Amino acid sequence: MSDTSLIDELPGELLMWVLIISELLVFGAGLIAFMGVRLTDPSGFAEAQSHLYRTGAAFNTAVLVTSGFLAAQALHWHRAARRSAARLALIGSALLGVVFLIIKGVEYAGKAAQGITFETHPFFMFYYLLTGFHAAHVLAGVGILLFVAWRDDARNIEAGAQFWHMVDLVWIMLFPVIYLLG
Repeated sequence: MSDTSLIDELPGELLMWVLIISELLVFGAGLIAFMGVRLTDPSGFAEAQSHLYRTGAAFNTAVLVTSGFLAAQALHWHRAARRSAARLALIGSALLGVVFLIIKGVEYAGKAAQGITFETHPFFMFYYLLTGFHAAHVLAGVGILLFVAWRDDARNIEAGAQFWHMVDLVWIMLFPVIYLLG
C-alpha cells in the first residue's frame, strides 16, 4: 500500500492547480451561459457571429498552441541543462502571446469601427466578456513567462508553463464555441 497521495503525484504546484481549476470553472460557466442564451436566439447569434474575424481567430489558435509548445520545451531544455535555450523558449512563448494580443486588438478595433459594442446584441456581450477576460489572462501569462525566464529555476518554469497551458486550453474551448458553432 502506497503512502503517496494523488495530490503528491500532481506535477507542478498545488496552488497553481487550484487557480487553474477555478479559472476553468469561471470560463466554463461563461460558455454555458453563452450557449444557454444562444438557444433563445439562434438566428440572431448566427448573424452576429458572421461579423467575426474567423481567419484571425484561427491564426491566433495556432499562435497560442505554438507558444504552449515553446513553454513546454523550456522546461524540457532547462532540465537538460540548456538554460539559454530554455530562456529563449520562454521569451519566444511570451512574444507569441503578444502577437495574440495584437491580433485580438485588431479584431476589437474592427468591431469598434463597425459600431459593434457590448450592447449591439447579447452575442457581443458574451464575445467581449469571454475574449476580453481571456486576453487579460494572456497579458498576465506574458508577464509570468517573462518573469520565469528571468528567475529560471525548474519550479518557476513549471508553474509558468502550467498557467500558460491553462490559457491555451481556455482559448481552445472559446474558439470553436464563439467563432465556429453555427
